[in-house]
Amino acid sequence: MNYLQLHQDYKEQSLFGRYITLVHIEPLLAKYATEVVGQSVLGKPIYKIQLGVGKIKIFMWSQMHGNESTTTKALFDFLNLLHSDTDLSKKLLNEFTFCMLPMLNPDGAEAYTRENINGIDLNRDAQNLSQPESVVLRKIFEEFKPNYCYNLHDQRTIFGAGDSGNPATVSFLAPAYNENRDVNEIRTKAMSVIVAMNKTLQQFIPNQVGRFDDSFNLNCVGDTFQYLKVPTVLFEAGHYLNDYQREDTRKYIFMALISGIQYLHENVIVSNEIDDYLKIPQNKVVFYDFVYKNVKINYDGKEKIINFAAQFKEVLNKDKVEFEARIAQIEDLENYYGHTIIDAKGETYHDDINNFPKVELKADFCLGKDIKIVNGKVI
Repeated sequence: MNYLQLHQDYKEQSLFGRYITLVHIEPLLAKYATEVVGQSVLGKPIYKIQLGVGKIKIFMWSQMHGNESTTTKALFDFLNLLHSDTDLSKKLLNEFTFCMLPMLNPDGAEAYTRENINGIDLNRDAQNLSQPESVVLRKIFEEFKPNYCYNLHDQRTIFGAGDSGNPATVSFLAPAYNENRDVNEIRTKAMSVIVAMNKTLQQFIPNQVGRFDDSFNLNCVGDTFQYLKVPTVLFEAGHYLNDYQREDTRKYIFMALISGIQYLHENVIVSNEIDDYLKIPQNKVVFYDFVYKNVKINYDGKEKIINFAAQFKEVLNKDKVEFEARIAQIEDLENYYGHTIIDAKGETYHDDINNFPKVELKADFCLGKDIKIVNGKVI
């Protein structure tokens, strides 16, 4: 299967960048059998799309965290494929029934916040069900009675795929269903889907697939659904080189969706692939957006060579997400990597404030006479 061509053919061109809200997806919903199944705290509609007539039922939801939009883009790319009236789409729609909530947290999406408008993380509300969005998710889960659940998220640029020195461009998790993190038949099914997706992704992003931490928390939706005996797969869309708009990463999520579903179509009996699952390197916090090496500073009247790092903060400004680079760590960078590495080669740090890098300062400074850094980057 030519995954690259498929994505090129079915990419939803109207969705781009990090800021995706109801305004962006509502014009696309007219093509599908769409139903309003609830409302957010602020009364915004929560939409459900259901397609297919197959016996294997897959429940997917995206933007549970409002500022995690990459999987929403990938979901609409996948919807375009399902709507294509091709041999592949017909096969998928005959074998599967898909139920999707493409934007569970529309208030958070508009505000570009992880939480909903009440400041509640919906992915920690699986037991209390204190928020209307959480109630909708559980209601559709119980009504649809899925065979599999896909919990679609983004993760920050700080994560690497184990000790590989590569970013975790895509990460997965088969959540635990108890404190001991035991592996039963239900969890094994989720692991097997992940192994299949990983095998495909290794062809395109070798050593850039990670495995998310499986610490058990029944307040988390994935853990709860796994506990309720439905195989659940957590997707985390991460960073690809220079892809801060996550346009490359959406492609790899699209590939993962198709390859995992193809696996379910082709395998009636789920093989035990626990070992292959555990071989996927665990996510580690090992990256900064920028690392500056061999920088000379004057410290207490003495010259010293240091390394320091800067990290982007995402700020919503007039319906656009802006990336503001701020100094995040000074020295103590052993075992850390930078998505961008700048070697000052002993040039002296100076800025317009105090000629010394400080945590939380904007990353606007000079290195010697010839290197000017603006918003983290060399200009």
